[in-house]
Amino acid sequence: MSSNYIIRRAHHTDIPRLIELLKILFSIEKDFSVDESKQRKGLEMMLDDYANRCIIVAAMNQQIIGMCTAQILVSTSEGGSVALVEDLVVDKENRRKGIGRDLLLSLENWAIEKGTKRLQLLADRNNTPALEFYKSMSWNHTQLICLHKK
Repeated sequence: MSSNYIIRRAHHTDIPRLIELLKILFSIEKDFSVDESKQRKGLEMMLDDYANRCIIVAAMNQQIIGMCTAQILVSTSEGGSVALVEDLVVDKENRRKGIGRDLLLSLENWAIEKGTKRLQLLADRNNTPALEFYKSMSWNHTQLICLHKK
């Protein structure tokens, strides 16, 4: 990890900045839209369940510059818990400095401590830089696709 930023668990006081980072992410991921009240509620729910959900942030000079989230699910195929990784985003000024890597590795360590059998994530198929990043971090493509219904 670089000496000019720290990686830590998020706190409720971080929520306003986390919402700003989600706005950046949702501008890239066309399946999602910004609704600050929904994002605030989701972040609060994650922070309130410390045991099964995790928000990791990167902070530089007391300012949050990146975030990544994960939550525990049960997988019948694995016969145990898995971690769903979401919301990996680093502000534009701090990309390509290893911060996203450190955030993801920190979440991986959290998942290992929780005894998960697999990590999984969804990524926008048109976000080539993100897909290349995940590939460089040894993430593999699957034959599955994501569907959703509201």
